[in-house]
Amino acid sequence: MSDSVYKVIQLVGTSTESWEAAARNAVETASKSLKNLRIAEVSKLDMKIEDGKAVAFRARVQLSFKYDTE
Repeated sequence: MSDSVYKVIQLVGTSTESWEAAARNAVETASKSLKNLRIAEVSKLDMKIEDGKAVAFRARVQLSFKYDTE
């Protein structure tokens, strides 16, 4: 196994449906411009509340990807 280098970035995904959809939105959007995605870790969940109801969900995601050495 060769040595590897990974970068970790933080993203915030949003959804009006659920926290799971918010996290998925973050990963799927990042995958359009980043290659070699490896691990996504949800580090924080919160929601926006209006008139006593949850109207939006947010998921803070730590996403790692491998640097391409070639």
